Amino acid sequence: MASILIVEDDPKTAAAIADGLQRDGHVTRIAGNGTAGNEILSQSTFDAVILDWMLPGLTGIEVLSRIRGRQDRIPVLLLTARDHIEDRVAGLDQGADDYLVKPFSLAELSARVRALIRRAEAHEPAHREVGDLSLDVQRRVAQRGGVEILLTPREFDVLHCLMRHQGQVVTRAMLAESVWRDAPRATPLDNVIDVHLAHLRRKIDDGHPIKLLRTIRGVGLLICAP
Repeated sequence: MASILIVEDDPKTAAAIADGLQRDGHVTRIAGNGTAGNEILSQSTFDAVILDWMLPGLTGIEVLSRIRGRQDRIPVLLLTARDHIEDRVAGLDQGADDYLVKPFSLAELSARVRALIRRAEAHEPAHREVGDLSLDVQRRVAQRGGVEILLTPREFDVLHCLMRHQGQVVTRAMLAESVWRDAPRATPLDNVIDVHLAHLRRKIDDGHPIKLLRTIRGVGLLICAP
């Protein structure tokens, strides 16, 4: 199951894409214009983006440029009615990972999204480190100073998300979407997330003079070495 942002200004098209991806077991979120899509992407994390080229506000290419300008390597599937070779080249040169011309079949779109996510997962580093904290992604083992830290599966996923964004603030919304695969809803998961973060902070930092987890009041949490 993946978390996917759909940036599409046509409500019927966006709803059809979301419905097809949800039937595949994915969690989706829709942004109706480029400006909203860019704002969501700057505050939340997703496994893939489906991005229309022709959007009100920021165009799809402008949104894509800003994504890559933030050094974000999230897989992006660009949708467009432009079917000239020059347009395809322009989209790929701007950093799109794949390109699909309208009209398209939902089956093909779903297959392309699955392929993008598989490729992204294949490039996931087997190990991550922040200071003396190390994470073995494949074995799902965390150690600090060579001593193993016993984590629940959810705590491991939260730590993995934080370490993937090392040095960047991770908001509760990002954790809800990335770890809990939770679509936006009326009752946020803030309390549940805070409990997990408190447990994780104790396990990671208690007894160590150098603290790796830092709370940015009113924004979120980040992990970094001094």
